[in-house]
Order: sequence, then C-alpha cells, then structure tokens
Amino acid sequence: MKKIVLLCLLGISLIANEIITKESMCSVDKTMLNIKGLVEARGLRVFTIVNHQENADLVSLKMPESKLIIFGNPKLGTSFMLEEMQTGLDLPMKILVYKDKDSKVKMAYRNGTWLVKEHKLSISFDESKINKAIDKITDKAGICTND
Repeated sequence: MKKIVLLCLLGISLIANEIITKESMCSVDKTMLNIKGLVEARGLRVFTIVNHQENADLVSLKMPESKLIIFGNPKLGTSFMLEEMQTGLDLPMKILVYKDKDSKVKMAYRNGTWLVKEHKLSISFDESKINKAIDKITDKAGICTND
C-alpha cells in the first residue's frame, strides 16, 4: 500500500494539452510488460508496441528509451468512429513509456474525458470507466519490487 501511495505522490498530472504523466518505479521494459499484462487481463486488445528508441537507432539517431503501447476495445472504439470518424486519429488508446531527461521513467497518456471533449462525442457511455481503468493500469504498472 505504501508503494501505491508513493507512486501516487510521485505521479505528476500535467493539465497542459490534457496529457496525464505519471512516474514509474520500474524500467521502461518492465513498465511496458506490466501495462501489457494489465491491459490483456482486462480483456482489451493490444494492437502493437512501438519501440521509438529502436526506430531511431535504425536511422543512426540516439534517443532515450521510449515505447508506445497501442490498445483498446474494438467494439467501443468502432462505435466512437461511427459517430465521428476522425476519432480514429486518437484511437486506439495509447500509453507512452519513456525515460525523461533526468533518466526517470514516465508514463504519459490522454484519457476518455479528453477523447469525448476533443471529438465532441455525444454517444452515451460512462467515460469515467475508461478513466478509472487507465488510471488503475498506470498506477499498478509503475510498481516494482525488484527491477
């Protein structure tokens, strides 16, 4: 419980651009594995993981560790896109896990409230469920005992 409280205290929410950022106590790889497992355990589909650092290496550029996991619920996402096709620009959901300039591991994402507001969706659904789910996923993913 102390680790959860510590993680919450260390987690920083940035309101600018409505990007939520939290610190992870794990490495980038372990945080990503944790997210993947938690997403799949909720019955969501992991579409892909993009390794930005590896892609930078392919063009002889160096960057800190950075991975993006793309996941979602195709049934819910499709219903959003049927109302407003441009929602597809921001779906599926994404979480970026990266090392910042101070070598701290961070998780960054946008939540359901942002999606509904940005795309002016009127579809009837409880956006707080998405927000709570992604909050729980990122809170749990950043907890490590031995990393």
